[in-house]
Amino acid sequence: MKTMIHNLVKTYDTFAGVQSASAHCDIPCKIYDPSTAQIATLSVIRFMDLIAEYEDKSSLTLSEQAQLSRLVKQKEDHAEIAKHEIRVIWGDYFKQPQIEQFPDIHDLVHRIMLAGSACKQGIEQDKGLQLLALINEFAEAFWATKKVDTYTATCPYPPSQDVVYPKLS
Repeated sequence: MKTMIHNLVKTYDTFAGVQSASAHCDIPCKIYDPSTAQIATLSVIRFMDLIAEYEDKSSLTLSEQAQLSRLVKQKEDHAEIAKHEIRVIWGDYFKQPQIEQFPDIHDLVHRIMLAGSACKQGIEQDKGLQLLALINEFAEAFWATKKVDTYTATCPYPPSQDVVYPKLS
């Protein structure tokens, strides 16, 4: 019964031109955290490392080709996730007081967008490391606006890179 009602509503919406809504976070939930972007970027770097393992092979089996294709897709998806998460925080959280505190935040976000796109376009690990460095810089600024100290530590899983974390007491 639920499926039938859902299909009727969906059909009506299609014919009536009703647009679907999707948001994080046009209704301010006040839950913002750059860790999702950091984890997505760590995933990008890890996928780049795994892709690089195929570089020295002269030919790939069908199974290896399929795995390589999945790795590339996930790398690109996670680069977009990182960009999206930063855009949400920048667009929805950073208001005049935060911008006054970090007047270069717009430039930083722009550089993150470019670095994320470079990760989608290539497989060079240095591009992923650059994205992580920029997102870590963004995380430091974000936490500073909340008067939360940060520290840097190596993440406990591959690719074992330095990440900025909030000091939570």
